[in-house]
Amino acid sequence: MILQRVENPDFLSNAYFVCDEPGGSGVMIDSNGVTDPLAERAEREGTDVTHLLLTHHHWDHVLEMEKLAERFGVPILAHPKTAELLDGKVTDTFEDGDVIESGALRIQVMHTPGHCADHCALRIDDTDVLTADVLFAGTVGGTRAPGATGFADLKASVMEKLMELRPETRIHPGHRQPSTIGTEWEENPFIRVWRGLEPEGSEPVSIGPADADEREDATLVLWAPDYDGGNKAWVRFGSGEDAIVGGSQVKREGKE
Repeated sequence: MILQRVENPDFLSNAYFVCDEPGGSGVMIDSNGVTDPLAERAEREGTDVTHLLLTHHHWDHVLEMEKLAERFGVPILAHPKTAELLDGKVTDTFEDGDVIESGALRIQVMHTPGHCADHCALRIDDTDVLTADVLFAGTVGGTRAPGATGFADLKASVMEKLMELRPETRIHPGHRQPSTIGTEWEENPFIRVWRGLEPEGSEPVSIGPADADEREDATLVLWAPDYDGGNKAWVRFGSGEDAIVGGSQVKREGKE
């Protein structure tokens, strides 16, 4: 199997080309507006591209998706909710557990909500999994953006689905570099706290845009690096609601 990614330099979002062998069959996964290197490789090697698969509807993962699909004359497949949110641009849909075949490739759909309701990971040949915006190298996805289904869903998607895969399984996230299930199990700060290996924090903070007049009081459970060089935070509000938010949303007293 061959798996190649291209990263948008502005948004750090990845798009992928996966094929069973040079000149064989393959698929494009997500579209980030800079997919020409992937498409050119497929054309140069004579790959039979059979599908464009989408992990979720967020704009940085679907940029120029129609242009990419038209280039190869292939259908766009996604979760039914993705199809609904993208206003008829999706050709056909898949469900949790479905298997999509392209030549010798077997791609299994794993519904992984939390970051958004339609979010899906794509497991390829029991060796690799595209985790999109639920699990990254060293961090996890946010749970407060529009369309998010919340902390409990995201934690379940990571711990009860992705972390059940074999440790050697390679992960390919929606942003930045790859990792493995085993590496994230041992080193990802969020997973370490979920496993009970590290304590929860108790620092009081406030949450909201930097220029907001009103902010929400919360407890900082975890402060960790994010994929973009910034930080990501697990916070707990007075209501008991937990959330994963970008570090720019968090005001820490004495740590401006």
